[in-house]
Amino acid sequence: MDDPNNPRDMMSPPRTGDDRPPQQLHKMGFDLPLGNDLASIRRRIEQAERLLESSFTIPGTNYPVGLDAVIGLVPVVGDLISAALGSYIVWEARNLGLPKWKLFRMMGNLGVDTAIGAIPLVGDAFDLAFRSNTRNLRIVRRHLDKHHPETRIIEQ
Repeated sequence: MDDPNNPRDMMSPPRTGDDRPPQQLHKMGFDLPLGNDLASIRRRIEQAERLLESSFTIPGTNYPVGLDAVIGLVPVVGDLISAALGSYIVWEARNLGLPKWKLFRMMGNLGVDTAIGAIPLVGDAFDLAFRSNTRNLRIVRRHLDKHHPETRIIEQ
């Protein structure tokens, strides 16, 4: 407790909210903005794609994989969960106002990934090669770069 009569308490600077530890997601390398503006939605989509497709690497191979491939190892149920996680990107794209034909193309990418990914062994190898979430992110980026260039993030 702070005691105004204790000289040690008087010498320490007052505590502000700035010295709090950062949020857990920021520590893991993910920064999720909560706004409804186009730039915040774009960042959320990019972070979701990163989590699903390239959040860590296979030891010894330097090949990036994500939750989509790992969860897909669980027969049938894993692929349905991966599809549900991937549909978040499509939902955010709908919130951005992408045309219906682009949304259908994104759902097609997700559907192909889910259908072939459900086949044992072949589907697991397919999940490593066919990255539906990366393809969907590319569709969103092209749309935003063309129609809303102010949302483009310059990466270093």
